[in-house]
Amino acid sequence: MEKALYSVETPCYVVDEKRLLQNLSILKDVAKRADCKILLAQKAFSMFAVYPLIGQYLAGTTASGLFEAKLGFEEMGKENHIFSAAYIEKEFDEIVKICDHISFNSIAQWQKLKDKALGAGKSCGIRVNPQHSTQDHGIYDPCAESSRLGVTRDNFFPEQLEGIEGLHFHTLCEQNSDALLETLEAVEEKFGEFLHRMKWVNFGGGHHITREDYDRDLLINCIRNFKEKYDVEVYLEPGEAVALHAGYLVTSVLDIVHNGIDIALLDASAACHMPDVIEMPYRPPLWQSGKPKQRQYTFRLAGATCLAGDVIGDYSFDHPLSIGDKLIFEDMAIYSMVKNNTFNGMCLPSIALLDEGRTIKMIRKFGYEDFKMRLS
Repeated sequence: MEKALYSVETPCYVVDEKRLLQNLSILKDVAKRADCKILLAQKAFSMFAVYPLIGQYLAGTTASGLFEAKLGFEEMGKENHIFSAAYIEKEFDEIVKICDHISFNSIAQWQKLKDKALGAGKSCGIRVNPQHSTQDHGIYDPCAESSRLGVTRDNFFPEQLEGIEGLHFHTLCEQNSDALLETLEAVEEKFGEFLHRMKWVNFGGGHHITREDYDRDLLINCIRNFKEKYDVEVYLEPGEAVALHAGYLVTSVLDIVHNGIDIALLDASAACHMPDVIEMPYRPPLWQSGKPKQRQYTFRLAGATCLAGDVIGDYSFDHPLSIGDKLIFEDMAIYSMVKNNTFNGMCLPSIALLDEGRTIKMIRKFGYEDFKMRLS
């Protein structure tokens, strides 16, 4: 692990530029070989300090609402796509000024807002729901029963598609290309009759393209075959794949208590600084540690908030932890900065960049005003 990481004041997110570039190079190669366009899904990673770098490799950004759309427009300035489960009408005038591709979640929303979108010359699409689940994370499954995301075939009215140029689907979560192959079969089965009428199809996100075991050749073949069959532009909008394994959360041990197990209280919180640990749930990787009892000393790592469930997980170490020790959680660039919060008045972690020269560059620090400005 980089020695420079131990020099930062904690808590601090540190994005590794070298690893980020490795991911971006893979994505650029896939886009070239598959003849498709890849966008950054900002919902997973919105560190705009590196948007100029990302823009050298990807076609642009995609957003889930006005604020993300503005960020992509202002900080990357390339293709700017948006999908929202439901648009706020008073925001839509600004959306059509800055977004070039707009996808709608329902026929009703499309009918309500299409005149503004088409009048501004935007390329519009409908998100469809192929009702084919390939994962078991219910909270992240857009194809789960009674999902609110995407139009099912039963609610898809062809006579109301005039002006629609694209179809959008997003069904995956941290998955390999075999899940995409399954999904494409379901999309074609339910919506194939409309695909020849489209100019573009957005395959959504959830593609773990930069993961070591990901079958990129299968992905490329899927895309090329689809393009040849339907003569459409294909978009992918991964979020995690852009910054996968490219970030850390450096934290310090504040105290150690004992209650059936040794418990280390950290200045990083699961509830505040890595909410997916509780929502998913999952156990984030930690540098120089093992599973419980795998090594000699096992500790439960937890935040210092008043939430009883603010627990990151149980880890084992070769040496007992001491107050003041620094710990480095890995894969902390994704769904961390974008989801963190100031519950209990916890300070947000600083944001830093470990550049290619392996020097830490502090991007931003937070304080009391960042907590206060969210309240009244």
